Amino acid sequence: MTKDRPEVLFVCVHNAGRSQMAAALMHQLSGGRVNVRSAGSDPSDQINPAVMQAMNEIGLDLSQEFPKPLSDEVVRAADAVIIMGCGDACPIYPGKRYEDWELEDPAGQPLEQVRAIRDQIKGRVQQLLTQLGITMAG
Repeated sequence: MTKDRPEVLFVCVHNAGRSQMAAALMHQLSGGRVNVRSAGSDPSDQINPAVMQAMNEIGLDLSQEFPKPLSDEVVRAADAVIIMGCGDACPIYPGKRYEDWELEDPAGQPLEQVRAIRDQIKGRVQQLLTQLGITMAG
């Protein structure tokens, strides 16, 4: 069975900040041309409120999202796995594309710093879309 769209998985420890921002940005910028998931190696009970506010400022509503646990199934399904600070907690499968994005954790950071992290993630998502051959949505 061949996929009609690439599948990207974003992973961080709590799935409450970086991976949620990356998934929302990937979904928006790809115009739905990429299947996007996010997960955490040790999921939090809620998304970071400053992350929600920073994303709302650019028109992305995370209010229906929630931290999800990392599972072998979501890793196996992904074409690209983007790891953000979860270290060795993410299972590695041969033949998968892995990238480790070193980004500051937004937990406990002021909104101004969360915005800077969001903008760094956006730039990396744009680069990844280009590498995947996906034209960004207008």
